[in-house]
Amino acid sequence: MKAFTVERYGHKDGLRASEVPEPHVGVGDILVRVSAASVNPLDYKIRDGEFKAILPYRVPFILGNDLSGVVVKVGDGVTRFAVGDEVYARPDKDRIGTYAEFIALNQDDVAIKPTTLSMEEAASLPLVALTAWQALVERGRVQPGQKVLIHAGSGGVGTIAIQLAKHLGATVATTTSTANIELVKSLGADIVVDYKNQAFETILQDYDLILDPLGGETLKKSLQVLKPGGKAIGIAGPPDTDFARELRVNPIIRLVMGVLSFGTRRRARRRNVTYSFLFMKASGHQLHELATLIDAGIIRPVVDRVFPFESTLEALEYAEDGRAKAGKVVIRMP
Repeated sequence: MKAFTVERYGHKDGLRASEVPEPHVGVGDILVRVSAASVNPLDYKIRDGEFKAILPYRVPFILGNDLSGVVVKVGDGVTRFAVGDEVYARPDKDRIGTYAEFIALNQDDVAIKPTTLSMEEAASLPLVALTAWQALVERGRVQPGQKVLIHAGSGGVGTIAIQLAKHLGATVATTTSTANIELVKSLGADIVVDYKNQAFETILQDYDLILDPLGGETLKKSLQVLKPGGKAIGIAGPPDTDFARELRVNPIIRLVMGVLSFGTRRRARRRNVTYSFLFMKASGHQLHELATLIDAGIIRPVVDRVFPFESTLEALEYAEDGRAKAGKVVIRMP
């Protein structure tokens, strides 16, 4: 089958079009013919080797972290899906590879595609929607009346997180560029900070939760706008010791992660707030819950541009260079 594989770490040229065997379908697995996949920052970070210490994929491997498609085969023990089902999924971190004609997935990581969406729209959602769900519902436990700040509101995670936080009853603030102010308002943002002309830390205060996909100085300043007991959840890092324990990495890597997040955790403690790093997990159950909200019109995807499969390298470059105006970049299979 045709696929895009990482042949060597560390450079854009390391990702190439290849011919590879179709995947093996094990017990509890389904084989999916991929209809569409989407581009996430995680993809080019994996390609460049930024996560080798915690995600040590052995080259060559197929890249890609979410998809929509059609079930073409079911393995022994599969009870949730049948041949012909239209599905969407974020594969488990150990089984990525959606930039391909076929992929084998564990049935627990898959859900029926929202019926109201096209394959391209559905493919834009799994990774970012699961990230928003796990940050706001699972870890943040957002309640009606709370105040939530979502950075980069026009990005892949931001566009979904705004809608989900609003559904949960929160007052939602977001940061975005001037060009996307009306978009994030249409998604439900109550307060919009134009980061090109305003400093969010001087405008916002007493927030219960902050979802930060940017890291660095943005995360540092975000701690200042939390109320005592508030939570900052970062998806760009730095990784923390809880994440290291979750991954069961060796003691050296665990120590490194502790050092990387030490400054942030110390600043958080001084302000009587908490910081945690989130690396989202695959979950078919959560995707099912999200599909219900999508089909009810509560959450809608935002797709910036669709590329054909043969232009996968161009799609990654387009996203990596920041040319997407809002939402996700999607790859359509032939």
